[in-house]
Amino acid sequence: MDGGFAHTSGARAQARRVFLFLQGPHGPFFDDLAKALRAAGHGALHIGFNAGDAHYWSHAADYTGYTAPMAAFADYLSAFIEEYGVSDLVLYGDTKPHHEQAKAVAQAAGLRVHCFEEGYIRPYWITYERDGSNGHSVLMGLSLETILARAGLAHETAAAPGHWGALWHHTWYGCIYHGFILFLNQRYPHFKTHRAQSVWREWLLHCKRLALIPARALDRWRRTRRLKQGGMPYFVFLLQLAHDASIRHHAKGRSPESVIADVIKSFAAAAPAHYRLVFKAHPLEDGRMPVQAFISEQAAACGVSDRVDFLTGGKLGALLDSAKAALTINSTAGQQVLYRGLPLKVFGTSVYDRPEFVSPQSLSAFLREPQKPDLETYRAYRRFLLDTSQIRGGFYTKPARKIAVRGVLDKMLSARDPYHTDQSLRRNCATKPMVVCV
Repeated sequence: MDGGFAHTSGARAQARRVFLFLQGPHGPFFDDLAKALRAAGHGALHIGFNAGDAHYWSHAADYTGYTAPMAAFADYLSAFIEEYGVSDLVLYGDTKPHHEQAKAVAQAAGLRVHCFEEGYIRPYWITYERDGSNGHSVLMGLSLETILARAGLAHETAAAPGHWGALWHHTWYGCIYHGFILFLNQRYPHFKTHRAQSVWREWLLHCKRLALIPARALDRWRRTRRLKQGGMPYFVFLLQLAHDASIRHHAKGRSPESVIADVIKSFAAAAPAHYRLVFKAHPLEDGRMPVQAFISEQAAACGVSDRVDFLTGGKLGALLDSAKAALTINSTAGQQVLYRGLPLKVFGTSVYDRPEFVSPQSLSAFLREPQKPDLETYRAYRRFLLDTSQIRGGFYTKPARKIAVRGVLDKMLSARDPYHTDQSLRRNCATKPMVVCV
């Protein structure tokens, strides 16, 4: 095949199923998963879009470098699927522009679409679904009654391990990935990042974050200690990465800045005068957006600078254990809030955004007297997730990857999706917003 595909031909479509991988999480997770699928007697191919993709794929004979303009990708993918007898498409996230194109092509061709994402319940699980994730998840079309009926059959899940690897692994893999794109990407003249930042800027930000880990840890310890010693009740706002696909696609048209500004303004007007507001940065926040400076400006404008705090990274559990309530756009960390029975206010679309769990109150009413979730129902919902789409393990450390691959393999090879939805449900959910159906 010509026109932008550079690949090695061979009898690659002889296996029982042929899995085509596009871009995965930074690092070798998709490569490890492909090895497991080959060991099970199936084919595993990869279309990469840059030198970073190529670096993390070890089986060169099954790698295809896409070097043409992205405007031609859908047509070439259709031809590729036909030529190699592809039966399954594997994605990490379904909202990158080329992944959106690929999913549409694959669904039109009748392929199974396997979607991986960071865990809806973190940090000890990853998410595996069919046909979409987050606001596009099949889960969005399931009634709570259906979920609770299934939850009653769910097995109790083993407790999370005490330690699962440091986040620096993620940053390290990102540094390598963008380094390959920056210095060795001559083979891919049409490659463009889907993010606003240049590749050079992405690489520098990853390097900077690695270098600042010790200093930020010390600053976080100092600020957290001061907060806890202050003895005042506080709300926690769970910040997310401004460039994250979940924000860009599932925030109901709101920008992080507009939400932050509204929360600070309402906090100043409605919250009890002895309360504090703590903005907790995402663990992978790298400073590409001046979030801390923006929060400081808004707090000063509303006269509450002495009651607003900012914390970088770190583990969330200890902070939530002493919190009054929490707010977020649609962070998966909201599940940690609900697990503790704390009130939660959300501003975007998320898989846990159900009236039994998140507060329906106005922002001002929530900051005055937040409404608690139905804890018993939420924990049944959580048990359902752990029994279906949440896979123990992780994408970045070697031990976590092994556990995740072992746990997801049977689900990928099953004819049924993790939620065991049938075709009638999938047809019925075709009219529901934010749900992508086969």
